[in-house]
Amino acid sequence: MEWASNRQLSRWFWIALLWSVVGLFDATQTVVVMRAEGMHHAWPQLFLTLLFSWLPWAMATPIVMYLARRFPAVHLRPLSTWLVHFLAATGINLIYAGWRAAMEVALNPWANPRGPGTFTSLWSVYFNNAILATLIFYVSILGATYILDSRERLARQQMETARLNEQLSKAQLDALRHQIEPHFLFNALNAVASLVRENRNDDAVGMIAGLSDLLRHLLRDSRRQQVPLREELELLEKYMAIQKVRFCDRLQVEQDVPRSLLLAQVPTLLLQPIVENSLKHGIAMRAQGGRVRIAAARENGNLTLRIYNDGPKLSPDWKTTGSGVGLSNLQSRLQGLYGARFEFQLENAASGGVEAKVSIPYALAEEEN
Repeated sequence: MEWASNRQLSRWFWIALLWSVVGLFDATQTVVVMRAEGMHHAWPQLFLTLLFSWLPWAMATPIVMYLARRFPAVHLRPLSTWLVHFLAATGINLIYAGWRAAMEVALNPWANPRGPGTFTSLWSVYFNNAILATLIFYVSILGATYILDSRERLARQQMETARLNEQLSKAQLDALRHQIEPHFLFNALNAVASLVRENRNDDAVGMIAGLSDLLRHLLRDSRRQQVPLREELELLEKYMAIQKVRFCDRLQVEQDVPRSLLLAQVPTLLLQPIVENSLKHGIAMRAQGGRVRIAAARENGNLTLRIYNDGPKLSPDWKTTGSGVGLSNLQSRLQGLYGARFEFQLENAASGGVEAKVSIPYALAEEEN
């Protein structure tokens, strides 16, 4: 309601400003030119007459705008639409001519010694003289109304489209995240089952405890799509603690993340699917285990994360055989969050092993209290 009231006031302001400018221009130009040509008139009265003669048009503009919307003159039919506008234009011209005639009778701005003439005669003269101008002004107001309404509709459509796209994107991101979480959970439970089958019951209990702690963390942040890198690394540490129970001394983890980047904004569950892929297809494939290294850097306005494992190299056909639910959903989430402004690469490292690279726009995260 307040927005509509402010919009109405703004509309009246611009209408008043427009016709005030027209009136000032008409009055100033006429008085200046006539004085320069040596004419003698009642200049103050003439200036006021010319200035306020546009008042009927200022008052009629909102009515014309209403009629433009109520009876859109954009098609040849129905004829009743054109009749409405014809009658409205004629009525405005009659009011304008009457108002102008009344001011001249009252003020005699032309300083005519015999008087300005009768009201009726002046009314008839101004009505006939203003027919063409009335047509031009009326059509101009109609056109301006349609242009403004078109721009307003376009702006509303763009806002609504942006809102719907945001909701759709959020729903898609939530759906993808909710696919990643069960995927991770099932893999963790499979690891627990493997420990039980190997009679490593104490390790299985330790993994369950770590899994419980990790799930609490995930549930606490279930509504956030992006978090500071520091929180993502803390989540990864909880996940790696679980995996170390499984791999024992076969797993080494290294981090090279500058403190200045800990508040950088990253998607939640960004690192875990990549590291899980490294463990499943890299470290787990080697009897002696291996090493996982997480590094971060700021490059050309982007935050670049590199996750390296020294396991077996990727097979030549790994792209066609698929990269798993975790990585495919992660790329879809990145697409939803950043559009084309992200980069994801998974490739064999020159020194051996496999490196995943994620590059996203750098931004500081808003931490929750």
